[in-house]
Amino acid sequence: MKISVYTLTSELHDERSVELLTQEFLASLDINFDLKGNDYSDFGSQPLCLIYVRTGGTEGIFKKLLPSLLEKSQRPFYLLTSGQSNSLAASMEILSYLQQRNLRGEILHGSKDYVTGRIEALLRVEEARRQLQGARLGIIGKPSDWLISSDADYKAVRERLGIELVNIPMQELLDTIVSNDIYGGLKTIIDRYQLKGFTLRCFDLLTSLKTTGCLALARLNGEGYVAGCEGDVPAMLSMMIIRSLTGLSGFQANPARINPETGELLFAHCTIPLNMVESYELDTHFESGIGVGVRGFMKAGPVTLFKVSGDLNRHFVAEGSLIKNTTEPNLCRTQQVIRLADKRQATYFLTQPIGNHHIVVPGHIGWLLEEVIK
Repeated sequence: MKISVYTLTSELHDERSVELLTQEFLASLDINFDLKGNDYSDFGSQPLCLIYVRTGGTEGIFKKLLPSLLEKSQRPFYLLTSGQSNSLAASMEILSYLQQRNLRGEILHGSKDYVTGRIEALLRVEEARRQLQGARLGIIGKPSDWLISSDADYKAVRERLGIELVNIPMQELLDTIVSNDIYGGLKTIIDRYQLKGFTLRCFDLLTSLKTTGCLALARLNGEGYVAGCEGDVPAMLSMMIIRSLTGLSGFQANPARINPETGELLFAHCTIPLNMVESYELDTHFESGIGVGVRGFMKAGPVTLFKVSGDLNRHFVAEGSLIKNTTEPNLCRTQQVIRLADKRQATYFLTQPIGNHHIVVPGHIGWLLEEVIK
């Protein structure tokens, strides 16, 4: 996918020389650019728009442009500079001007590898944000009674992420399951409401149907939907943000034990996306001893923990390593021992937790998650 590059150039500089430097610089980055020049008419229409500050003396030009640019896009301003012709100094003045007005921006400057890597990361983030825009997520039932801090601010979610939260009565799912299994009933609800995902008040299935939704959720997560447990809306939002970046929903789990001295945590839950595990076994659901629980075994290695609050005013990101999968009989069936890269972050769970559920995803993607939720 192409990246749009718009230019800022002082009239004092020789246009021919500047054009030659432009071609050389952009070619050196080895990225697929669409050079727009000083025509900003479609600014903001592409996944990633860069403003190439080619020379000094362009601060006043940008100041005049800014009102029209803000009408086209509310995304951060990314200022690309080669460092030639006082372009870095101009970029710093422009960024300072933006920050004085509480507008976001960043200067892209440094070695070829740094600039290219940063552009590729920003493109990935902007594509993730576009995936979130217009997504519909269902709340089937409501948060379980014990999730007293796990509701959401519907307006904030819509305005900041572009996600629409849709309330769906639990009885509607139960009526659908009458002529279907749980998996088929959930697929019907997904199609009916055109959902990208949902969170399910799943413990109601234990009392009404004497079974669980754990396997259905594991399958649906593996098929590309977000399928969350217990009606936990912030957990569902966290999973959706992760999916927009990685294509995985992540493992929704709660800490069973924490060692703040070593930074090791044991996470557990009775379902995990089937596309996240190397193998899995079926067991009973832990708390009830009935139905089906999923014991999944994920490959050891780097992981990231993530959670946003329901009003999006707080978030937690931590990177670490999955040390081992365990099979203790007195815990939810999928169990993971994770060691945080910074053991000091373990105290968060004891002093400032955002609810109990947190999301585990393979790989170190903390910096990408931070960018998406800025």
